Amino acid sequence: MSRMVVDARMLSTGIGTYTQNVVSRLKACGSIHLCALTLAEHTPKLRPYCDEVSIVKSHIYSLREQFEIPWQARRGDVLHVPHYNVPVFHAGTLLVSIHDLTHILDETFRRSLKSRIYAQPMFRLAASKAAHIFTVSEYSKRQIMEHLNVPEEKVTVAYNGVSSQFVPEPRDEARSTVNRELRFSGPYLLYIGNLKPHKNVSGLIRAFAALRARGKLDHKLLIVGDDASGRPAMMKLAREHQLNGATVFVRGITGDLLRTTYCGADITVLPSFEEGFGLPIVESMACGTPVACSSAASMPEVGGEAAEYFNPHDIESISNALDHVLMSADRSREMQMLGAKQAARFSWEVSARRHFEVYKKFLHNGTA
Repeated sequence: MSRMVVDARMLSTGIGTYTQNVVSRLKACGSIHLCALTLAEHTPKLRPYCDEVSIVKSHIYSLREQFEIPWQARRGDVLHVPHYNVPVFHAGTLLVSIHDLTHILDETFRRSLKSRIYAQPMFRLAASKAAHIFTVSEYSKRQIMEHLNVPEEKVTVAYNGVSSQFVPEPRDEARSTVNRELRFSGPYLLYIGNLKPHKNVSGLIRAFAALRARGKLDHKLLIVGDDASGRPAMMKLAREHQLNGATVFVRGITGDLLRTTYCGADITVLPSFEEGFGLPIVESMACGTPVACSSAASMPEVGGEAAEYFNPHDIESISNALDHVLMSADRSREMQMLGAKQAARFSWEVSARRHFEVYKKFLHNGTA
């Protein structure tokens, strides 16, 4: 039987959420001999869903991965790498997931040394070397076609899904739990994501400060983001805007507490300049919490008619969008209803099926 190999080392990241949710559903799509390459600590998460699990020691972006991954994948017929860090020396059929082109599209990323000497060349190599590319939105597909010179038929859009854990909880109870577990009090606005410049957390902090200065808001701003490099600058910005007691920084939340954190918020905000998908949008909607997000990149595609949009470059636009939702019970209820319907459009089962169909095509053909 043909062997499908998936590089599943990144299970602790957003890409890991994507990888695990797809891998765990592939067997339900049909007959496939599935092999995962992963780090030792991730094997318990993968063994129930894979025919084989091979332990590797190389980490993402390392020189070692360029030799170990091709070697471990040599007995497979097709290799799927869920990120742009493709193995240069892999000689077989390669499928690649490119979730976004932030390193090319965002000015701050584009100028960085890491982007110039690693990310941008690797994106172009991945695009040329791959027999087929997966991405997570029509927006990202257009950017891949335009900036990496890829023909349309070489790219498949498989939207991210909403895991079944994300369901509504009573808001007051959820808020009480979050207040107790995270050690702050009162209602809150929620941001979930990293603190890199393209996420525009600085814009959110400034808009939050503007709202509080108007005397309209007694909420806290809960920022959940595991990003040590970006945290000091964001905490300094909060202090400069006299938000010491009003902003709460948390490194990371998982499991049931993540769902409860969504459910306890009065609104979830995603102010990014660039997003390939924006998973917090649909996770929050599935939990019954309204979403205000940027009108840029993929976010209108993902949020549909259920989100409140703003110009991420305009602080007043951000603060007005938040004000519109938080000060109108009718608008908040409307967004909860629309959000539940919008979130239901995004299914990991559908995403897995899209991957399975491409896998089978290349497993049967054996070539690009």
